[in-house]
Amino acid sequence: MDVEEDRESPFDDEASDSTDNEDGPGQESFKEEEVALQQANNGLDFEWFLEDDGDGDLAVAAVSGEKRSYAETARMFKLRRNLDQLDCFHRQKEHDVQKAREELKLCRQNIESVLEQRENLEEKMEEQKAADNSVAVFRTRAQHKLLCQKLQSEEELEGHINTELKQQELELSEVEVELGRFSSLRQEVQEEERAFGVLKKQKATKRLQQERKASQHQQLRMQHLRDKQASMLKKEEAECQRKIEEGRASRKVAAKYLKETIKSMQQQEAEKEQQNRELLEKRMQAVKSLKSNIAATQECLRVNQSRARAKAQKEEQRQRRLRESLQAEGFNSIQHMYQQKQLEEIQRKQEQLEERQKSKRVEIVEKILQEGPLVESRKRNPPPTPKLSLTDKYPSLRSAREKLLHYLDRRPPTATEERATIQLRDFSSSSSASSDVDDQEEPTKQEEDHPSLSDSLAEPEFSGLWDQNYKKLLNEKTTLEQAEVKQEEPAMAIGKLNLPPKKVHGKELKGPPFISKPEVILFKDFELGKTYKKKIILTNISYITNHCKLLGVSTHLKDFITINFDPPGSLSTGMSCDMQAVFQPMINEDLEGEVRFASAVGPFSVPVRCTIKKCDMKVDNQFIDFGSHVVGQTVSWTITLTNKGALASRFSLDTSACLSPETSHVQMASHVSANTSQETSSPNTTSDSVSMGTGKLQAEEESQELSEHPAIPETCVSTDVDAQMDQSNSDFGDISLGNVKEGEIGLFESIRLEVIFTPTIPGESKLDFHIRFSDVTSKPIPIQVKGVAVSVPVWVVQPSIDLKICMFDRLYQDSIVVQSRASTALKLTFEVCPEMRKHMEILPKTGFIQAQSRFNAQLKFLPRISLSKDAMELFDEDTGVLEVPLTVLVAGQVKPVPFTMQAVVTCSELLFDRAQVDFGFCSVNQSLRSSVRLTNTSLLPQDFGFLGVPDFMEVQPNDGFGTLLPQETLEVDLIFSANKAKEYSFQLHCKSGINRDFPLSCRAVGVRPPLQLSHSLVQFGATAVGDRSTAVLYLTNHQTINHQNQQPAPPLTKDTMAPPRLFSFSLPQPSDLSITPSAGRLLPGERCLIQVTFRPRLLDEDIREEALRLLLRAKLLREKELERSRHAEQEAKKDLPVETSKAKKAPVIPKNSKVSDAPQTELLTESPEPADIQPGSEHFEEARASLLYSFTQRYSKHSVSCFVSDGDPPEEDLQAQPAWSSFNTLYLQLQCPAVQPPLVVTSNNGHKSIDFHQVAVGEKMIKRFTVQNISKESLDLRSSVLDVHGPFSLLNALRCIRPGETHTLVLAFSPSLEKKFSETLEVRCQKMTLEMTLRGEGVLPAVTCSHPGGLLDLGYVLEKESTSHVLKMQNSSAVAVGFRVQLASLCPSRPPGGADGVASLLGGYSGSQLQPTVGTQNLSGLSVFSVLPAEGSIAPGQSQDLTVSFQPDHPSVCYSDRMTVELRNKSVVCVLDLRGAAASHNMYLCGGDPLTVPIESLLPPLITAQPQITESEVMEKPTIPVLVNLRAGYSGGAITPAVRELQVGSIRSTQPSKKSGEFHWENVVSLQQQGFTVEPSKGTVETGHKRTVTITWSPHSGYKPYEVVQTCVPLTLKGDETNVYRVTLMATLSSAAD
Repeated sequence: MDVEEDRESPFDDEASDSTDNEDGPGQESFKEEEVALQQANNGLDFEWFLEDDGDGDLAVAAVSGEKRSYAETARMFKLRRNLDQLDCFHRQKEHDVQKAREELKLCRQNIESVLEQRENLEEKMEEQKAADNSVAVFRTRAQHKLLCQKLQSEEELEGHINTELKQQELELSEVEVELGRFSSLRQEVQEEERAFGVLKKQKATKRLQQERKASQHQQLRMQHLRDKQASMLKKEEAECQRKIEEGRASRKVAAKYLKETIKSMQQQEAEKEQQNRELLEKRMQAVKSLKSNIAATQECLRVNQSRARAKAQKEEQRQRRLRESLQAEGFNSIQHMYQQKQLEEIQRKQEQLEERQKSKRVEIVEKILQEGPLVESRKRNPPPTPKLSLTDKYPSLRSAREKLLHYLDRRPPTATEERATIQLRDFSSSSSASSDVDDQEEPTKQEEDHPSLSDSLAEPEFSGLWDQNYKKLLNEKTTLEQAEVKQEEPAMAIGKLNLPPKKVHGKELKGPPFISKPEVILFKDFELGKTYKKKIILTNISYITNHCKLLGVSTHLKDFITINFDPPGSLSTGMSCDMQAVFQPMINEDLEGEVRFASAVGPFSVPVRCTIKKCDMKVDNQFIDFGSHVVGQTVSWTITLTNKGALASRFSLDTSACLSPETSHVQMASHVSANTSQETSSPNTTSDSVSMGTGKLQAEEESQELSEHPAIPETCVSTDVDAQMDQSNSDFGDISLGNVKEGEIGLFESIRLEVIFTPTIPGESKLDFHIRFSDVTSKPIPIQVKGVAVSVPVWVVQPSIDLKICMFDRLYQDSIVVQSRASTALKLTFEVCPEMRKHMEILPKTGFIQAQSRFNAQLKFLPRISLSKDAMELFDEDTGVLEVPLTVLVAGQVKPVPFTMQAVVTCSELLFDRAQVDFGFCSVNQSLRSSVRLTNTSLLPQDFGFLGVPDFMEVQPNDGFGTLLPQETLEVDLIFSANKAKEYSFQLHCKSGINRDFPLSCRAVGVRPPLQLSHSLVQFGATAVGDRSTAVLYLTNHQTINHQNQQPAPPLTKDTMAPPRLFSFSLPQPSDLSITPSAGRLLPGERCLIQVTFRPRLLDEDIREEALRLLLRAKLLREKELERSRHAEQEAKKDLPVETSKAKKAPVIPKNSKVSDAPQTELLTESPEPADIQPGSEHFEEARASLLYSFTQRYSKHSVSCFVSDGDPPEEDLQAQPAWSSFNTLYLQLQCPAVQPPLVVTSNNGHKSIDFHQVAVGEKMIKRFTVQNISKESLDLRSSVLDVHGPFSLLNALRCIRPGETHTLVLAFSPSLEKKFSETLEVRCQKMTLEMTLRGEGVLPAVTCSHPGGLLDLGYVLEKESTSHVLKMQNSSAVAVGFRVQLASLCPSRPPGGADGVASLLGGYSGSQLQPTVGTQNLSGLSVFSVLPAEGSIAPGQSQDLTVSFQPDHPSVCYSDRMTVELRNKSVVCVLDLRGAAASHNMYLCGGDPLTVPIESLLPPLITAQPQITESEVMEKPTIPVLVNLRAGYSGGAITPAVRELQVGSIRSTQPSKKSGEFHWENVVSLQQQGFTVEPSKGTVETGHKRTVTITWSPHSGYKPYEVVQTCVPLTLKGDETNVYRVTLMATLSSAAD
């Protein structure tokens, strides 16, 4: 039909005049509905008529029997469409008239109400005039003027509405006249419709009969197919029996090679085990690297945590500053901070979502990359499918044979075997034919690409019968003949033999000597069980008389083709003979060969071809292009599928994926993939043959075959199928296939397939699908479909209008923007569903949108409470979600434009958790608090405020004002403070932001107690754990006389003297509070000071629980470590080579058991009970420190009751309990915030007491204790001043410590008296005071030395050797005493460089006994004397050995030093003078008088020019001079001889030397002449001993007084070397010997 023609003539020619005169909006609506109805009718019944047999006439009318033409039927539908449009137009006019009347009625009611108000106002004005109230008169006049203006506007509106009503009534009457004009035409249309209905019924009856006939024909075909299948089963049984026999024979041969295969498999297992060991070593290395990485990661985590804490601290400071700034500016800081947190939370969630999306994308890409090679390898190397046998009756025998063949012979079956198996399968079940064919078409390719188990099997040296096909057990000669025949097949295909040309009678003969008619013996479309005969004529075309002789047929055709040929003898040129070929097919496969003849010229042959029934599928068009169509239309295209073959087949349309034929065959090779795709894509498409008995048998075979090959990955198959289905569904939604998607196509039949294009989304749509067939030889036919969808000319810019969250009885508006791309103006009509018309309105309802422009409409939404009843299907009352579908009808546009309005409608209620609040009794000096919960049931935030609050009430927080978030519940504190002793009953009014009032009833009773506290609320500052805070209160008895009590509870009494009151504070237990005094007695008018102390501390129960938690965590760590070590041992044991002998395995078992018993016994140790952890223990202190470090804050509130008595107890019984009244009880509210201590003691196990114990008087003991700053701020440390005259002192200064740092305080205890000391040291910072208790006791020391003091001579020592002497120090006191040993040579106060020796020289030298304190020292700079230990401490009652060592480095007799042993209190124990001498040889001489000063020179020895020394002088050793002065005494006429002694000694040395030394005096006779006597004159000295030599002098005769006798005598000492001492003896006589 032509749409433009319909627009110009909506009715036929008879009604065109009336419709052309109409105009206005009614005409536009009329045209719009006409077009809509026209397109609806076009899509309903005309397609059904177009499917008729092909003639132009539709059908024969039921009543008149005349033929109805296409134009008449179209005219009937046009008339019905136009009549329906006219009825719709009439209903619209009636609706407009009714609406105008309602508006007129409403306007008149408004006028009446305004008139009534004006009359009332005039009366009121007269009253105000009479009362002479000018202000009220002016106000009423203004109101009267406004009412007059409103009345005038309402009257004008009434006139306008009245005019519109008349116009609508006029139009309605015109439409009714038109309806009357077309009444006859309506009756005619109704009669034609009835006739048309009868015609459709007849057509349906005829079609039903045709379908029944087709169904009967199908049943007959199925019965015939069953009969054929039964005959095939019998043949399959025989074939199966033959296969079983062949399998037995081949099984014997296979056993030989199976052993070799097992050996190769064992070798492979050994190689795999070696690889596993190497892999295990790599894993161990990876574990070691993982441990190092974990350690590095833990370190990074600690750094990150510290950074996070610093960042959190900065963020908290920033928020606090922001909150303070907002409060200073007057903003609501809580709301602002909450909004900021919400924004940050949304941003964080968005970032997390993006991160998750990125990670999921990465995972998807990784999975795709991982699955890509798997899919490719699966396509290249599909898993081997079980081969189908010729019988389904003996599945066990078939599966056993196929298993053996599967492992022994992996070569692919021949094409003949495949076709035979496929044909038999086709008879048994046509439903699974397609999958079986695809599996058998690609076996060779699969075996080449996918190496199977046969590659590892041992191969024999030469081939046997098992290498041949089990269907063709032919000899070697037959095989060679087949190869020759196959090589000649290309030449014989055209019936000619490529022979060399021969010359007969001078003429060259080309080609065969005989030709056959037909040239090829062709048996086409044969069936098993039938016999086919064909006659062939042979004609001699050679130039001579020739004959022909039958040689036979091809070897593989002997069982099927028989040639009946009688040799004709000699045949002249052009003569012919005939023969007959009889073909009896026994296998269902194509056969090719030849019939060979011999002639006089040479051999020739006639080709033979036998072909089975096949399918030849063709389509008329493989590419469909629908072109461009508007969205909403439906277009169809028909393609014809033709079977030009003689074999029927089932077909199906496959839209799963755009695959090539090769890929599709590979995918359908597996039964699992075929079944999966069938269940996924077309679950409703089933074959009729599946329900047969053979179908069940085939299903059992398939299940057995699947069980034999479990390596098929089901997940991969399902993944591929799902991916294909998703791709097909997502890409080709607008193009669909018709109702015929599968079926059966017979031989030489054609079927029409329909493709439908229904565009819904603008753009190009494509669909590639395949027509697949159950026949194996028929390849899938690809079909490509293409179509372009064009958008509609008018659309809504915002198809979904979201009004967010709306409240009931509130107006919400939004704009609807409609865009047009058309080139002409179009009419728009906005439609709202009827159930939403009370709540929603779109203005304007109708409008025109200009070409290439926009049109704006206003959406007004005013939800009522009745929304849930009016729109039950659109509104969800539980969630409040409203979704309204709206449409825009466009003139000339087939599809209306849909759009939706979404909103969440919520209520605006504020609910209290209770209807009344009862405060009970309240003292006039106190306040009572009661909490109510205010809940916002709306989904929008609501502001609220308590207005008109009485003076004695207080609402918190924020003085009763705030904002409630959606579904939020806020706890509101109502604080009642009674100002009088009376009963209170009042209401609190809470108003919301939309001016809704929610009342709350309250009541209370006020009382006045006799005692009064100066403060009823004490708010302690933030007190650190371990610190204390103190508050001071006053309790006053303000009653002097007992007034008449005005409070309602106690009875009234007369005015008397007020009795004294007893009070008692009741503290909660356990608590950190203390009140002093806690009880007492107050006389009238008396006041008492009350001190409240708050000392926050950690409870012992919490510390014990923390200790148990720490112990449990340590236990778990030990268990993990043991488990890790046990696992490492097991892994190490796995690495060891496995011992095959049982004797070696036996001792391993007890070792493992012993190793495993140790950790088990350790793990079975039970954790201690909480009562076992005592205060002061190590676990207790660790838990206490852990709690302090993790302590954040603790806020506690305590209400302390102060009970007040009515008076003193009775005088009769003072021990009796006084009377107490609950109305007189006072309550003290204590708010106690405890915070983490900024300072903690980290040393001494956290103890705050330092005990120096017993210290010797005069000594100083130093102890350190360390404090750590665990807060987030720097702390300036200060300390209290210790007693200046006391023993305790702080040795280092306090400084500022930053967060996390520590500071060590050094304390000293130096007692001066023998007694106990104690003092308190306070370490203060900004937030707390840390009190440290110092204790100590002074004790007198008592130490003695084993040497009494004085001289300690260490004797002679060889140079560079040492000797030592041990002294013992004994401590008899009760405390440890420290000592120190000082040497004078090492004393810093000694003058350097031997200055004391110089001073002694300068001071004079007299006498031979002069010896300095510090004598000669070592030339190396080291001290010649040393004492070990130089300092130390002697425990009470113990002793200490001091070792004095003498180690000189050069010979000298002047070594000396002074050793002083003193205690730490500077008291000296003993003083020793150390002496020693050193010699270069082991023999020495000591004694005599000194010849030099007792100290060595300060200057180095000078090297002066010496005279030239002779050789004899060089060889002689120098002598050592020794001076001995002898002085005899003369007294009383008698001479006393002078006697001197010299010591000759031998030094004990560590070097090897002689056992003893010798000495002798020379010239002893000359000495005697001068009066000297030496005894002994010679002798020996043992090592380490000394021998005394006595020299005596007596004056000889002739001695002159005062004469000095002098002589020089050599003394020779023989030891390791010989030394000569030149001893000079000088003797004198004096009157008195000194």
